Amino acid sequence: LVAYVVCAPEAGSDDDDGGGLAGALRAHLGARLPDYMVPSAFVRLAALPLTPNGKLDRKALPAPADDAYARRSYEAPRGAVETALAQIWAELLG
Repeated sequence: LVAYVVCAPEAGSDDDDGGGLAGALRAHLGARLPDYMVPSAFVRLAALPLTPNGKLDRKALPAPADDAYARRSYEAPRGAVETALAQIWAELLG
């Protein structure tokens, strides 16, 4: 799920890369929505692309850059149950 964000002009452009904004949005939405509904990537745009009819041009939306996605660090299995499950998945997936 990708969120395209257009900031108001008075919001300023202190955060050129959008990293702080993406983190704040992710935290805000994470507190209010289930995990599967929180976008995995945030793309900051100056304006949404529109068709000649004034509708959103979905085909013109840019693909998110690799650094736009949220990354989680690896967490090793904790406890006997998690270790057993990890081992089973490792065997199944090769």
